[in-house]
Amino acid sequence: MATLDRDIDHILVTEEQLKAKVNELGAQITRDYAGRDLLLVSILKGSVVFMADLMRAIQMPCGIDFMVVSSYGGANTTSTGLVKIVKDLDQDLSGKDLLIVEDILDTGITLSHLVPMLKLRNPASVRLCTILSKPSRRKADIEPDYLGFEVPDEFVVGYGLDYDENYRNLPYVGVLKPEVYSK
Repeated sequence: MATLDRDIDHILVTEEQLKAKVNELGAQITRDYAGRDLLLVSILKGSVVFMADLMRAIQMPCGIDFMVVSSYGGANTTSTGLVKIVKDLDQDLSGKDLLIVEDILDTGITLSHLVPMLKLRNPASVRLCTILSKPSRRKADIEPDYLGFEVPDEFVVGYGLDYDENYRNLPYVGVLKPEVYSK
């Protein structure tokens, strides 16, 4: 067993399930945005794996861009709801259909502040696509327009999600053993 795999309690979403769902989402997005000016916006770092797979599953022209945002608290463990843009988009959003691509929709606080900020830039639309959602943790009134899987309130890693910058490269979504993150 590989070193990273030893730290996983159990697999929540397999590599095969992820591939099938990404293809399904790509087909739906292709239908919904046919003939439109689609811009995929990846919120780094966690969504980069999902974004790469999703854009290949979309069978129409689309642009991509990247943002780094953070909602920060005193010790960076809790969100204050203040959104700081660390890396902004490189292009004008006027008239474009934005699809924000996220790894996980958790409390929703960051996105509930980011979406209105992006809407001020005059896009044709702003929607949200996330591979994972934890509705039990939602603190803001925001839901995904495109959803991969709902997951329970457990510490998940893999497929772009990390703990201390590790585990992003696992090809599945797994639950991290508590002894790993409670050290």
